[in-house]
Amino acid sequence: MTRVRQALAEAANIPAAELDLKRDDVTTLLDLAAIAAHESDQRTNAPLLCYLVGRAEQGSDLDTLAAAVRKSAAQPS
Repeated sequence: MTRVRQALAEAANIPAAELDLKRDDVTTLLDLAAIAAHESDQRTNAPLLCYLVGRAEQGSDLDTLAAAVRKSAAQPS
């Protein structure tokens, strides 16, 4: 992950430190990935959800976004 983080930082022209993942953030993202995979029975939805959360994090914080995902997953289809 360190090499990938560095490559992404260089490609985005940002300091690599901006892409550091905190332990709590890793746990939250893995939880959200599990929700996406299990709720839809499509493992491919896990990385897509994490990508969407990353995009949405520009306007909110991870905890708020995680709560929204969990709430939407708890609602009947």
